[in-house]
Amino acid sequence: MIRKYSATLHGHRTSFSLEEAFFMELKRIADGRGLSLAALIAEVDDSRTGGNLSSALRLHVLEDLKSARA
Repeated sequence: MIRKYSATLHGHRTSFSLEEAFFMELKRIADGRGLSLAALIAEVDDSRTGGNLSSALRLHVLEDLKSARA
């Protein structure tokens, strides 16, 4: 099931929609890097070149999982 979440990025509120599994993985990644979830989301938002934030967050999780396998 997809849920809507919100975060403050650079002083502005934004929302994104993710499946709970992706959200939990984002939290795991943030914890593993010693970042707040908002800081990780801002990092992903700043580095995306296209698409929406929800898609960028899913792709970030995918890349993290792929790099962990390698």
